[in-house]
Amino acid sequence: MIRLLVLIITLYSVRGFAGEVREFYNGVRSLGMGGAGIATVNDETALMVNPAGLGKLRDYFVTVVDPEAEAGSETEQIAKLDVLKMSDPQKALDKCLLSPDKHLHTRGQLFPSIVVPNFGIGVLAKQSVDAEVDSVANQFKYDLTQDYAIVMGVNFKFWNGIIKVGANARVVNRTEVHRDDIDPASTDLTQGSLISEGMGVGSDAGLILTAPVAVLPSIAAVYRDMGRTSYTFRDGMFHDTPEKPVQTAESLDLALSISPILGKRVRSIWSVEYRDVQNASKDDDKMKRVHAGVELNFADAFFLRAGMNQRYWTAGMELSMYNYQFQAASYGEEIGTYPTTREDRRYVVKFAFRF
Repeated sequence: MIRLLVLIITLYSVRGFAGEVREFYNGVRSLGMGGAGIATVNDETALMVNPAGLGKLRDYFVTVVDPEAEAGSETEQIAKLDVLKMSDPQKALDKCLLSPDKHLHTRGQLFPSIVVPNFGIGVLAKQSVDAEVDSVANQFKYDLTQDYAIVMGVNFKFWNGIIKVGANARVVNRTEVHRDDIDPASTDLTQGSLISEGMGVGSDAGLILTAPVAVLPSIAAVYRDMGRTSYTFRDGMFHDTPEKPVQTAESLDLALSISPILGKRVRSIWSVEYRDVQNASKDDDKMKRVHAGVELNFADAFFLRAGMNQRYWTAGMELSMYNYQFQAASYGEEIGTYPTTREDRRYVVKFAFRF
């Protein structure tokens, strides 16, 4: 196992950290905890966050519906009532022209799933949009990502659960636009003229080592997009574009956590996480890789969360009653380029019905 970790750490990746770091999946719980999740995840989101977390499940979960919506702090000022129309690049440009140098961000996703201890399957639908008119460079920056995916995960326990090793496999249809050179005087932008689309197959592998002592200290690792995820497996479901989405480079994330019990019905979990460790020496902005957070659990019904995402504070809460779950979080995301750091404050909510 140690040799495997050493091998993974030395593998090469070209994943960059200029501008915003775009991840395949993020959940409200981890966002409230500073983005730290791979050592703490213990629900259906383990399928995406760390498949080894499927070994923490004590029961089954069937998530029927779980809409999640997110927006940046400047988005309402820019888009107003047209916030749901920003996947149209021309509409996004028209709105951003009225608020130059302000950042528009929206994200929505659904992840219905079925998970049982050590196994799960789910379906992901996600769309995110980022847009901004740069008045200094006189350019329109527009990023769109739409993902539709089927994911399956499995976990294996060893030594009575001290070691958990999991993996997932997913088929993804991705549609994307990543442009920072669009003429802001454009009047006829369309998705069809900008997008690339393709289908790919990807996989992650996860590991959690937990010492059977007080506070349950744990070490976790996730090796993402093993062998890189390319979107050339076949043409997209909606468009046959000559250009395919940019492949996703492999990366390794590491985390530590402890879980002290604070009272008769109060538990806590503390975690710190470092992303893409094999490329840590390739850029100067080390803080962009750091995530840390804490969660206070009151009788498995009410949760408070706080943390640091990169260099910005985060906070979150959750109400979990019967078959219903409500989560909310606020976090700051780094959208600047080092050393000119810049925060985009974001707010995200989620409602889920599961049994």
